[in-house]
Amino acid sequence: MKIKLKKMVFCIMATLLTAFMITGCSNSGGSTGSGSGEQTANKTGLMQSIKDKGVLVVGTASGYPPYEFVDTASSDHHVAGIDMALAKAIADKLGVKLKIEDMSFDALLSSLTAGKVDLAIAGINPTDERKKTVDFSDIYLTSHQKLLIRKEDADKFKALDDFNGKTIGAEKNTTQEKLAKSEMPNSSLVALDKVPSLVLELTNKKIDGIVVESIVAQQYLTANPDLTFSDAAFKNDNKDTALAVTKGNDDLLEIINEVIKENKDNGNFNKWIEEYSKLANSNAQ
Repeated sequence: MKIKLKKMVFCIMATLLTAFMITGCSNSGGSTGSGSGEQTANKTGLMQSIKDKGVLVVGTASGYPPYEFVDTASSDHHVAGIDMALAKAIADKLGVKLKIEDMSFDALLSSLTAGKVDLAIAGINPTDERKKTVDFSDIYLTSHQKLLIRKEDADKFKALDDFNGKTIGAEKNTTQEKLAKSEMPNSSLVALDKVPSLVLELTNKKIDGIVVESIVAQQYLTANPDLTFSDAAFKNDNKDTALAVTKGNDDLLEIINEVIKENKDNGNFNKWIEEYSKLANSNAQ
């Protein structure tokens, strides 16, 4: 009887030990599988997250027509523009809805890296400095940097040196601000969050000029007949535009670049420039 009891206890212990070993191996294998899944998520996490939630959240900075501006003629005062048309095309390609988060340009890239938005689209110049923290799409528009001044000062400001000792403005944390610092070091610089605020400062004679992209400046020239471009020219006046995503999302960038190429090839970018320039002008009147 004792022998049978010992055998029974031994069998039970052996069974428990075997079960423990199997469970341990299973957990170990599961951990490895999870790690592999996490590596995959790291590579394709953002795009999969966008598809899972069914919404593409895009950060922008309105007040930069025709790229992005508040359509005051619309019932909901939504943000419209070239960049928003591109954002919608990307959302459609991904099969999701589009949500726009409007903020200051200064907050855009930090909101992107913090995961508050999925993409940043706001006439962004893909500088080497910015490429250290985010990745950029292919270039979709190229423009030039100009100085916007009061028409009455056209004879006074014909060269960059004419602004020595004067006060100029630029949108904060933009390539325009950087350009003003590098090529107009003898001018006082005022950096504000929005271009409309700078235009107001210019028309009120609190500053003498604004460094601004030519495509954008054209909208303010239409709305303010007392303003014009200065003849002063920058050495580095070219301005490329791309959109930004967090680093390591090559699969999403591939889709975005496909959309950019499609809309370049079919002429949509030219149509968007014309359409939203007209809409911005009508809003300004």
